[in-house]
Amino acid sequence: MLPEGYDTVETTVRAVLRDVLGLSADRVAGFTATTPLFGALPELDSMAVAGVLTEIEDRLGILIEDDEVDGDMLETFGALVEFAANKALV
Repeated sequence: MLPEGYDTVETTVRAVLRDVLGLSADRVAGFTATTPLFGALPELDSMAVAGVLTEIEDRLGILIEDDEVDGDMLETFGALVEFAANKALV
């Protein structure tokens, strides 16, 4: 069972990816938990990661520390949503 608010976090992460990376709404709507992100989306390069994380922080009212950022959290859409949910739904 997903925690209360998880859907809101997922919707927010979808919106951030759409807005920051300039992806279409249809493309982002098709993302599943296993959709690969970093290394698979050309739009999500190392420069774009900072923008995505900053926007997630702003929209969810969380703080992401530099030492929390790693390849695992950006590997798939599900991993990024789970990371954001763990920060936002504490």
